[in-house]
Amino acid sequence: MGETGIGALLVQLRSGRGWTQQQVADECNALEGRAAKTGKEIGRYEREVRIPVPYTRRFLALVFDVDVALLDRAVAVSKRKASGVEAAGAPENREPWSPAPRSAADETPADASSSAEFARFIAQRNADEFVVEQLEADVARLARAYVSHPLMELYVEIRQLRDGVFNLLRGRQRPKQTSDLYVSASRLCGLSAHVCLDLGHYDSAATHARTARACAEAAGHEGLLAWVRAVESLIAYWTGRYEQAARLAQAGRQHRAGGSIGARLASLEARALAIAGDGQGAGAALADAERAREREQVADEAPGVFAFPMAKQFAYAGTTHLALGGREHVQQAIASADKAVCLYRNAETDDQSVGDLFAAHVDLARGQLLLADIDGAEAMLRFVFEAPPGRLSASIIRRLVDLSRELNSPQYGGAAQATQLRERLQHTAVLAATPAACPPELPK
Repeated sequence: MGETGIGALLVQLRSGRGWTQQQVADECNALEGRAAKTGKEIGRYEREVRIPVPYTRRFLALVFDVDVALLDRAVAVSKRKASGVEAAGAPENREPWSPAPRSAADETPADASSSAEFARFIAQRNADEFVVEQLEADVARLARAYVSHPLMELYVEIRQLRDGVFNLLRGRQRPKQTSDLYVSASRLCGLSAHVCLDLGHYDSAATHARTARACAEAAGHEGLLAWVRAVESLIAYWTGRYEQAARLAQAGRQHRAGGSIGARLASLEARALAIAGDGQGAGAALADAERAREREQVADEAPGVFAFPMAKQFAYAGTTHLALGGREHVQQAIASADKAVCLYRNAETDDQSVGDLFAAHVDLARGQLLLADIDGAEAMLRFVFEAPPGRLSASIIRRLVDLSRELNSPQYGGAAQATQLRERLQHTAVLAATPAACPPELPK
């Protein structure tokens, strides 16, 4: 099957199972948890009228019980044939899609970006499936990189890509491509909202979130509608509207969506209710988050910011237990935050959420303080103190300020160690909040 195109390969896989095109579509829909595919669309893939995009190939691979790399190679063959590029000129024993040598590693991302930009230029008035596929790949890359890379490396590209999708949507496309573009626009507006959240610009974050919700509604994408509610809940939480944050999370849970979004929304609800003083509601929401995780059957469509890994769920649980208060909850908070740190440390580098690692370390420090262990608190904060100031988001800065205020309470009696730790917390927060630590221009 080495030189088999995607259309022929899908026909072979389907025929081998004795299925109709509609049966393949039904199997895909069962995995996705929504009626996203039809038999006619499977037929278009087989005739190569349309090439299945990466997330569709993942589901097709599961349906046919094959490695997704087999489908990816078949797509590469189809595209190569469509462009008239022959494989005969490729060096012996090296397939034409083999990665470039490591010596070119620093050049290939920019080179690929130029090709992607030209493809978007060609389709400004009429996007095709190749442009849609490239956009989805770009969004997935940015979403994954966002959790582990400095904000200044990504925010300009997020804005430019988002505005490019807006321009495409002002042109003419086929209905399915228009829907796909709205999904990309929603995700990019969601990323823009996260940029503003991390910078503490909550009004701008809310504007981006509203646009993300409008795009998700235009696409009819239940999973994205639920995810945008989670963003809106975050905005309400960090602006002190805890009961509204809980209601927004509850509203998000009304959408029928697969993946980890159920655990995310329940965790957001639990944290907000705990801060609002509703211990019973917070406990019930924490239990709902656990159950949602156990029921999770379909993988998230997009990585990074759009996923809610187990490590993040433990990080949220730690903050929730701290807010509930009492020695037992403090001990549970320490255990949860420690579990979050361990899980992130064992994840791939690109999946290690720096923000969640900071938050978990601050929660661990606060837990140690509540157990009267200043040495332990200082040890947990070392990870934050040693970080470049520009990596600390607005929410982490606020956590540091709140912790410094706690150290000023009478129970520490002005002890020299407590005073020194408080001053270091304040210094770190001030340094991280200076303009030099922030991007020179906000996404518009």
